[in-house]
Amino acid sequence: MSERIDAGQIGLRKVWSVSEFAKRYRLEREEENRLLKLLGPFASEQELLMNASRAPRFR
Repeated sequence: MSERIDAGQIGLRKVWSVSEFAKRYRLEREEENRLLKLLGPFASEQELLMNASRAPRFR
């Protein structure tokens, strides 16, 4: 017998490529390299968002 399990029940997290994340969030190359050293080539979305820093964009 099998039963359906929702992703929220088992705690699955979205995993990103650090390079793809940097492109999507327009991070500078230095920041991308820092994240690669800190987290490796792949990390959860939460880890990336908490560790990434962007320079403010003024108009």
